[in-house]
Parts: sequence; C-alpha cells; structure tokens
Amino acid sequence: MKSTHLSLIAGAAALAAITGFASLTAPQGAATTEAKAAASLPVERSSLVCPAPSTSDLAETRYTSFTPPGKDAGKDAGKGDEGEKGTAELKPALPVLDEDEPETDPKKAEKAEEAAKKAKEKADKPVLAVKEPGKPVTAEADGSAAPALVGTATGTLAPGWAAQQTTTVTAGGARGLLGVSCTAPDTDFWFPGVSTARSRQDYVHLTNPDDSAAVADIELFGPKGPVTSEVGDGITVPGRSSVALLLSTLTDEAVNDLTAHITTRSGRIGAVVLTADDGSGTDWLTAAADPAGTLIMPGIPADATSVQLVAYAPGESDADVKVQLMGKNTTFAPAGNDTLHIKSGMTATVDLKDITRGEPGSLRLTPVEKSRATPIVAALRVVRGTGEKQEYAYIPATGPVGARSTVTDNRAKGSTLSLAAPGADAEVKVTTSAGSEGGEAAVETYKVKAGTTMAVTPKPPAGLKGTYALTVETVSGGPVHASRSLVLPEDGVQMFTVQTLPDDGGTVLVPSAQQDLSVLDD
Repeated sequence: MKSTHLSLIAGAAALAAITGFASLTAPQGAATTEAKAAASLPVERSSLVCPAPSTSDLAETRYTSFTPPGKDAGKDAGKGDEGEKGTAELKPALPVLDEDEPETDPKKAEKAEEAAKKAKEKADKPVLAVKEPGKPVTAEADGSAAPALVGTATGTLAPGWAAQQTTTVTAGGARGLLGVSCTAPDTDFWFPGVSTARSRQDYVHLTNPDDSAAVADIELFGPKGPVTSEVGDGITVPGRSSVALLLSTLTDEAVNDLTAHITTRSGRIGAVVLTADDGSGTDWLTAAADPAGTLIMPGIPADATSVQLVAYAPGESDADVKVQLMGKNTTFAPAGNDTLHIKSGMTATVDLKDITRGEPGSLRLTPVEKSRATPIVAALRVVRGTGEKQEYAYIPATGPVGARSTVTDNRAKGSTLSLAAPGADAEVKVTTSAGSEGGEAAVETYKVKAGTTMAVTPKPPAGLKGTYALTVETVSGGPVHASRSLVLPEDGVQMFTVQTLPDDGGTVLVPSAQQDLSVLDD
C-alpha cells in the first residue's frame, strides 16, 4: 500500500474521532457518499481569566462561576468523554518575579525561592470550582492581595462556562462597585474610553492563561491621532501570570479620551482595563466588539444623569454614523447629536447628557450611507447620580446574545436585564438558575419589539439562598443584544456596574466525516 494511502486513512480516522459521525464500516454499493452538513456540537474545553480585583485594602470581592445545563442535562451532567467528570476550575495566577535583578544575598534568595514555591502550591488549589451544570458556586476575598485567576473547563462543564468577580470599595478615591465578567483569552482587543488624564488612574490588566510567555503591544489613539509611546511595545506576560500597567506611564501626553488597541505578537491573553476617576467612582472597562459598521450598546439605565459616547475609526476612511436611542417604545435620534463624524485613526467623543430622559434605552450606531459602512469601535461611559453621590460604569459595543449567553452573580435585589432588538421583533427565553446555596430554577419568555429596549427585573428563584445566574437564549426573530446592571446602594450612592451578554461560544461547527475507501483505488 502506498504511503499516501496510509496518510489519508489516518486523516479520515482523526476526523471520525473528532466528530463522532463517521461510519465505522465501508459503505456498500457506491464507492463515495455525499458529505453531510457541518454539525453544531458543544465545545469540550474553554478557558477564562479574571484580573486582580483591586488595589484597595477596603475591597470586598465575590467570585461566582456557573455552567448552564445543556440539552442533555440529567444523570450524565458533569461528565466528559468516556463517562469521566469534566472540571471547571479557576486558580490563582502566579506572581511575576523580577528576573532582571537576581537576589545576591543567599538568605534572601532562599526566602524568595521558598515564597515562589508556596505561591506555586497555592496556584494549584482552585479558588472556586463548578461541580455540576445549573448550580452556581461562589468564593470571597478581601483586601488588595487577591490575585488574578486563570482557569479551564472541560467536558459538559465547558459549554457556556461563565464567571464574574464583583468588588465593593466603600471609601477612598476608588470608591465604587466594580464588576467584570471573566473573559476568554484572545489576541486582539479594543478599548474606546480609556484615559491618561491626571484625574484618572487607568490600569490595563493582561493575564496569560498558558504555560509559555505571551508578548503584547499597546497602541493609544487620541482626538488628534496616535499618541506617542515608547514603552507600550513588547510587553512580556509570563506564563500563568498577570501584569497591570498604568496607562499614563506609557506616554507623556495627558489625554481625556483615548482608544487603546492591544494585540499580541505571541501567545494569547485576557485584557481588561480598571478605571478610577477622582471623586466620580470606578469600574472595569471590558473590550468592545470587533470593528463593524453597525454597533449596539445595550442597557443605559433609566436614571442616567450623563452618557458619553467614545468611538474610533481604525481604518483608512472616515466614518459618518447615525446616533439613535432605542427606547422603551421606539427608536429616535437625540436632538443635536443625530450624527457623528469620526476621522480615520482618531478618537471622537460626544456628550449625550441625560439622553434616556427617565426611560431605559440602548444606543445604536449605523452608517449614514449604507454603501459606505466604515468599521468602528465604540463604548459608553454612563453616570448615575451627581456630585459626591455619582458613580459610573461602561457599556462597550457588544455582539448579539445569539444561541445563548450567561451572566452570574445576581442578587435578590438590584439586578436589571436589558434586552434590545435593533432590527426585527424577537423572542428570548430567560432562565434564572438555582441559587448558589439553595432555590429552584425558573424560566420566563419575553417578546422584544423591533427598535426598542426592554428592561426586565428578573424574578429571583423560589427559595433563593446566595446568588443566581441569568441565562438568555434567542428563541425566534431577529438578533437581541443584552446587558445586566447590578446595583448595590451604599450611603446614598447608587453604586452600579454593567456587564454585556454576547454569545457564549458554547458550540462549534464541526464538519461531518465519513470513511471513503475509494481513495485506496489506483
């Protein structure tokens, strides 16, 4: 038999193992058969990373993790291939050691080696681990020493695996509620809305889930174009570690509104920005959706006192976009700000003030001319309250819910789910999970009219103890974009945070394979 025939047989066998759809015997009759369409199958492995929660000693952090039940949930839930249990664990990232200046004092070197050994042992122990689909798990950490987390889920715990860290800081310059959904590692991130202004402290957190080092570059773009930076290139993130960089140290220019673009030369990372504004609050800014001609930012609170739009055009062409608010009953253009011109390579901002006027809404950006849809990235900075009582959060442009999306750490009070249907009527199913310490799951169905935003106060699970997860699934109609707002009032301040709900990527298209012995014919 020829070696090429052996290679082809090995390839067919590999495809059969991956898809599980290949025939184990040669087809009778015809030598070839028509290939089936690609199948949508649950992923068998997923990764998440969470940044270090806070630098404040007053910080109180709650971690939550959850995997939604799959279609085959039941007696085999939680089992992976060959009947073995899957895992979904988040573990501490390793500390970053200063290898440029090795310790010369033998006693200090010995202590450093012992500390590194203990840190590795600690990193091997999960901070929290999901045991079964459908039930959230939680963990808590106090102070500034809480580390970044890295984790992997396998088997039936992998599809839709979600996690969040929610941090409360009740006093000091970083006072506020900080919430961030732990993110999947990637190689390309856009952050419209960062700043190097003197009133701001913006830290970009880069977390590497893999064993080998990753190398990242950070570019900044302001209202006048690229911002000079000599230290934003070639940033090394050691394996299974996390680094935090103050953006204002990357440049001598103090700029109020910037767009940061983070890419990797090698490896993959999770990237998110922690922002703090003196006297105004603090929160996480997650990466915006990839550049596109039409963008949706769902879930502006009804009582927003200020809304600022930050947008950037990364291509070679300027962008002219319509600015529209999808309100409770209809879509309309804000007076005086119905269009926005974004110059190529420059960051544009517009103050939309109290655009919602007492009703919840979502912002939609579309090309002025459909034939000239220039890709852009965008995010909103939303303020609630005034003066010393104000607090802010971010709503980056996000993709649609798609098949399914989940957000964790919902409390008995304070959670609002916003559903926006930009193009056509849609129907979604919303599942409130069992509580982390008790309670029964429940399902509600909502119909969202085209061009509107529906704000829903989820009904907590019956007998709720602890926290619960919200899972949103598109049932029919057009795409739906969603976000969850969590409000935890403190001393008269409506401290809040907003998390978007893009598709969880819990399924993947796998081509069907069949054994074809005709390749053996000479």
